[in-house]
Parts: sequence; C-alpha cells; structure tokens
Amino acid sequence: MASTELGRVRGLGSAKHGAHHWWTQRMTAAANLILLPWFVASLVMLPAYDYATMAAWMGSAWVAIPLVLLIANLFYHIRLGLQVVIEDYQHGETRIVLMLLLNAFVFIAAATGIFSVLRLAFTGAAA
Repeated sequence: MASTELGRVRGLGSAKHGAHHWWTQRMTAAANLILLPWFVASLVMLPAYDYATMAAWMGSAWVAIPLVLLIANLFYHIRLGLQVVIEDYQHGETRIVLMLLLNAFVFIAAATGIFSVLRLAFTGAAA
C-alpha cells in the first residue's frame, strides 16, 4: 500500500516482487560460488588446452552437465543484476527497450553456449 495520497492515486508503491528478486540473485550467486571454482580448477588440471583435449574434456557427462548449469546460471545471474540497473536508472520507453534487448542478449548468448557444449558432448564436433 502506498504511504501517501499522491502515491495511492498514481499507483506507486511496492510491486511485491523485491524479496523474490533479491533471493533469486543470492541463490544464483551461491550456485556461481560452487560452479565457477569447479570450472577454474577443472581447466587448471587439464594437461593441454588444444582442441582435442578440450573436446575430450567436454565430451564427458561429468563435465558437460555442470558446464551447462554454469552457463545457464551465470547468464540468469547477469540478467537479474542488469535488470536492477535498468530499472533504477532508466525510465519510460527506454527502460522497456533495454529490458527487451537484455532478455534477447541473455537468451541468445546462453543458448549459444549451451548448444556448443552439448554439441561437443554428444558428437565431439565443433559448433
């Protein structure tokens, strides 16, 4: 409920989604704290970084599954963070356009990354 008469007339006030957004950001951050060190440690332990080694590494389900989870979680976390920035600093039509562009970028980038990992995992071929 808005705290002032003018706020009630304009429909300003809490959208009742702030706690969910905040909690989702924290959960994706926590997942990143698990997945990113795994990713870095896995890369450091590889004997080489040529195509054959990387393709063989990603060909394992033990690598492909967490890598897909990392890509999806990382891009969702990026979207949540940039959404806050856009909502706080942009107004009017600019906000809508930027949110659409953000959603499109995150979807396309995450889908490309996930497709590349799955293609290597299932076929061993470059995407």
